Amino acid sequence: MSSPRAQRGVTLIGLLFWAVLLCSAALVVMKVIPAVTEYRTIVSMVNKVAKEGGSTVPEIRASFERARQVEYGVTSLTGRDLEITKEGETVVVRFAYDREIELVSPVYLLIKFEGQSK
Repeated sequence: MSSPRAQRGVTLIGLLFWAVLLCSAALVVMKVIPAVTEYRTIVSMVNKVAKEGGSTVPEIRASFERARQVEYGVTSLTGRDLEITKEGETVVVRFAYDREIELVSPVYLLIKFEGQSK
């Protein structure tokens, strides 16, 4: 006679646990990607404005606003939110903003973005 073998495999509870975990992670990633894409766009805009935007603070702010009108996805930051300084002969543009992302009502994810021109 053969001995009974123990069954192996994934239980229904285990399968549901992993499905919920993977779906939750996918939800967070899908909600965060647009915010990160906007941040990367803002960084490239700030770098361009710092190099080519002008020499005075109003010129740099106006240049950023013009670039913002072209980049339709930038809504979190305006020219008034930029901190513009001059370090030596280099114009440095700094920015910081918060972005709230609704995951599932009433749960939100808060991301704090900050950066400066190179």
